[in-house]
Amino acid sequence: MAREIVLDTETTGFDPKTGDRLIEVGCIEIDDLLPTGRTFHRFVNPERLIPPDATRVHGITDDKVKDAPKFAAIVHDLVEFIGDAPIIAHNAQFDRNFIDYEFGLCRHGLYEEARWIDTLKLAQTRFPGMPNSLDALCKRFKVSLTDRTFHGALIDARLLAEVYLELRGGKERRLDLSTARTVASTAVMATAGGHGARPRPLAPRSTEAERETHLAFLRGTLKDHSLWQAYGLEVGAA
Repeated sequence: MAREIVLDTETTGFDPKTGDRLIEVGCIEIDDLLPTGRTFHRFVNPERLIPPDATRVHGITDDKVKDAPKFAAIVHDLVEFIGDAPIIAHNAQFDRNFIDYEFGLCRHGLYEEARWIDTLKLAQTRFPGMPNSLDALCKRFKVSLTDRTFHGALIDARLLAEVYLELRGGKERRLDLSTARTVASTAVMATAGGHGARPRPLAPRSTEAERETHLAFLRGTLKDHSLWQAYGLEVGAA
């Protein structure tokens, strides 16, 4: 696996062709299906009012973005963060429509379709006929939603990164790699004829008095029938 970017957007509505605009974008960088800790997050001034219905979904008000930069002012930072990585989004066509529209206004080249990975399609293939919204997948995979009061681009990107890991079988794959390392390590030790760093022989855990009592028992009770004689050892030998 290579570097990938999980992306989510919040908008004023459903369709940029009818005047809706992007107002928030959040990205999570993952490498080999694990978050690296690098993120990208910006609020964007949409240059229009945000409908109340949209605010009820994501909690973003006109006051919150009135002093935010316009998309043209953040586009280069966004493009630099994404780099040449594949872009993962849930219902990716929605996010792609808005990114393409904003890129077009900035006269920036568009990302080709092949770079977009749609987790909704991945989920529909794995769970046909079942609810496959991000919320439904989080519940199915036991991804906590406790920190999410409203939809938010960076919050949803974090949730989606966890869901994407599950959809790709990341936990099982890491387990397999861990098992492989354990088997390889065991094979090396077996070849070397050792048991790692453990001392051989192990240090005695009995006290000297306990050992003397045991030897007295063997001498006085077992006499010629000591188990140790089968190994050519005398009772009480060092």
